[in-house]
Amino acid sequence: MVMGATHAVSGAVLGLAVAQVLPPDWGGPTSTAEAFTFAGVCAGAALLPDLDTNQSTVARSFGPASKALAGGIDEASLWFYRLTRGRKDPKRRGGHRTLTHTALFAISLAFGVSALVVKFGQPAIVGTLFVTLGLALRGLAGGWAAKYGWLAVTAVAAGLSMLVWNWYPDEVGSRALGVAVGLGCAVHCLGDAITKEGVPFLAPFVPWRGRRWWELRLPSMLSIRAGGTFERAVLGPVLTLAAVGLVLWALQGVPEALTDALGEIRGKS
Repeated sequence: MVMGATHAVSGAVLGLAVAQVLPPDWGGPTSTAEAFTFAGVCAGAALLPDLDTNQSTVARSFGPASKALAGGIDEASLWFYRLTRGRKDPKRRGGHRTLTHTALFAISLAFGVSALVVKFGQPAIVGTLFVTLGLALRGLAGGWAAKYGWLAVTAVAAGLSMLVWNWYPDEVGSRALGVAVGLGCAVHCLGDAITKEGVPFLAPFVPWRGRRWWELRLPSMLSIRAGGTFERAVLGPVLTLAAVGLVLWALQGVPEALTDALGEIRGKS
């Protein structure tokens, strides 16, 4: 998973931005703690699409359990590809970068998580937090996760999920967890779409030239290489700065303080 950290940070950036504008009536965060939770879930969900192969780094997040899950998702993705492929789509031996890298998957997972939260309440919320925050740890603190292993990741994810649950004044904000998961999956696909490999984001419903699983990608001269110099030297730092800025903006009182400061500057001028 070459772009793991970039995917996670981009998910956090999108989550922080959406948390500021998502209406409370739609389950949007109503406190700073809920906004950070939304962003953390989005960051973790931005790694979910790579759970379609047990060879990925993210598949080792929870040890044998996540590797077994990744193997099952790989087989299911390959089955779905074979069921829906067009006459010119090539034969495949694995399901990596197929089903989980589509808009269909992102939307379905968003609705699925929302339905589970509505029906089961706390168990579904804590379960979603556990999985996504564990994946976020793997992406955002990859060195730490590699050093201490999956047992540490599992323990910290479990502790964080219970702690975050206790932060909530009620379950209103938790209804938006499905939105955060769907956005995370979508931003992962957007990240893959700017690489030279591309991603079949519109498959299998938008056929093109006899193929249902064609890759959405930028022109060759504009696309980047996963793990390449541009990602490490430009994209990663820019996303990190954006995340820091949005964290500061999300903190209670920051927007008001900035507004007051701008007012004083204008008054002096």
